Amino acid sequence: MLDLLETFATVVDHTSLNQAAKRLNISQPALSRQIGRLEQELDVQLFNRQGKRLELTKVGQMTYEFALDIRSRQLNFMKSIAAYKSEGLSTVTIGASLTTLQTTLPLFVEVFMQQCPDAQLKAITGKTHEIISYVREKQVDFGLVADAIKEQGLVSIPLLSDHLMLVVPRTHEMALLEQWKMAHLHALPMVLFSHGTWYRKLIDDLFRKHRVMPDIRMEIDSFEAIIRLLSTTQAVALLPKSYLRRASLEDNNLIAVDMEELEHTERITSLVYAEQAPLGEALRLFISEAAHRSESWNMDDLASS
Repeated sequence: MLDLLETFATVVDHTSLNQAAKRLNISQPALSRQIGRLEQELDVQLFNRQGKRLELTKVGQMTYEFALDIRSRQLNFMKSIAAYKSEGLSTVTIGASLTTLQTTLPLFVEVFMQQCPDAQLKAITGKTHEIISYVREKQVDFGLVADAIKEQGLVSIPLLSDHLMLVVPRTHEMALLEQWKMAHLHALPMVLFSHGTWYRKLIDDLFRKHRVMPDIRMEIDSFEAIIRLLSTTQAVALLPKSYLRRASLEDNNLIAVDMEELEHTERITSLVYAEQAPLGEALRLFISEAAHRSESWNMDDLASS
């Protein structure tokens, strides 16, 4: 029943079966069956179902508070056990894809140093397929990649969702445009990320879908360099929202613009490790704690830091 209570609490946390299913990495029908099993075991109705909306019943609220208490007690207990075992934890190796370096990795390093202050941390960077190869071959303890990984023998925990935004110089002749559309990018000077990356493939697919042919002035493999060059070149760019910092935009005299067509460019950042990896209890606890904390790391928080 403990697993069912944790599943139920996750549904309430996310206020959506669909979002909770993504977080738990299971299908929505399977999640619905688990909630049904819990209601059957308790012989109560936990939700009032109104269409797609879920509202807690009175006993549902009681059950949620109990589940949170169980979660907290279990986490504290596991921390105590991990502290007892962590003396043997010397070095942990993280594999991080290039697109996670500016956002996800620093947050995970912070959590790691809090959880395992006496351990040494080593990071290896590379493209997503390289990091997955390192995880598969156990050259790293776990990986952080900007993709939803589904591969037999690997455990993938979805952490953050992200999407592209249009970045425009404040002095650009079209900066005051109230509603941008993909069609506005046709023949417009742009700076793009280099070929061979997931983001470039996504952008090229967008251009083909909307029959847009921009005036590509530069192709660069650094988000930071793109940000610095836009005002000078009076070009625009499509960049992941998780990378855009308010201070960086202001320092480079830029604005970030939402476009309806870009809302469908969602990308999931995942924590990945091998099922058969020899992870100690302390490291497994760290992964669990980092995944739990990631629920509060939404993109708006990242972008404002």
